[in-house]
Amino acid sequence: MRITQLYDALLLDLDGTVWAGDNAIPKAVEAVTAAKDAGLSAAYITNNASRPPSEVAAKLTAMGLPSESADVLTSAQAAVQLATKHAQPGEKILVIGAPSFAELVQVAGFVPVDSADEYPKVVVHGHSPDNGWRQLSEAALAIAQGAKYIASNLDTTLPMDRGLMVGNGSMVAAVTSATGVTPQAAGKPEPAMFELAKANLSSSRPLAVGDRLDTDIAGGVAAKMDTLHILTGVSGPLALIAAPPAQRPTFIAEDLSVLSDDVDVDELRPAPQGGFTATRNGDEVTLDGGTEFSNPLQALRTVLTVVWADGGDNGSVVVKPASDVARAATQAWW
Repeated sequence: MRITQLYDALLLDLDGTVWAGDNAIPKAVEAVTAAKDAGLSAAYITNNASRPPSEVAAKLTAMGLPSESADVLTSAQAAVQLATKHAQPGEKILVIGAPSFAELVQVAGFVPVDSADEYPKVVVHGHSPDNGWRQLSEAALAIAQGAKYIASNLDTTLPMDRGLMVGNGSMVAAVTSATGVTPQAAGKPEPAMFELAKANLSSSRPLAVGDRLDTDIAGGVAAKMDTLHILTGVSGPLALIAAPPAQRPTFIAEDLSVLSDDVDVDELRPAPQGGFTATRNGDEVTLDGGTEFSNPLQALRTVLTVVWADGGDNGSVVVKPASDVARAATQAWW
């Protein structure tokens, strides 16, 4: 049975999953198109607050995935929704982020400002390439005056076509360092965005898909959904081995092509496969076996079978290869 036969909707991350910067990730467009042709609906859930839903939809459409604004949920939208719990319509909100973020604040009935001298009730902080010392300092001053601090997301990195760049979470960390105040996060891994997307699609069996364990997968788990982790972005095999229970996906694949290829869904679950065996003794896992047809992902799923078995912390686990094939597989992990 294919994975697409188990679900009626896809809740897809964007950065590192569908695209990297301005380029579609190989096989992503074809795979999502095939899944939609098979009857699944799709929503795009992104922690990137630098673009409004209309621009995100236009970018998806230009890449070959026809989309509308209603198909997109951004962490900026979630942040504004969260701000309504701390400010009344007509009150001022300091916006650190893109102009589209300020527009969302204004549409919600608040007054967007860019200075702490306006004594805002709330600071909302989202990603923008233009965020710098001045903007972060205004946020720090407003927070020191008592403003509620809300971050659209806490992703420390942002997958772009040139590699991993500084994410909103890293900028937030600077403000937290200066103020001692940790913000309330609105986006993933909070379950609200996943639950809203599920409701918008009238889905009963959604699959959350992403490349980052601490946001995409953790959010899906928190929303009690099955999850598919793909190795095209931030979190790789070593992160999966160390993942706490709240960040462990249901399925693991190399990329989104599993949505269109004829792959049995059980092959995507952590389980012994590819002729590999794994045994654990304390924090040491011995990986043995394998064949000339085995691949590193099969080795990883085999190791995860024993590493995740006890539901505990595996941050100190070391995998020791005991065969040439196992050694080659582990050398390909990152």
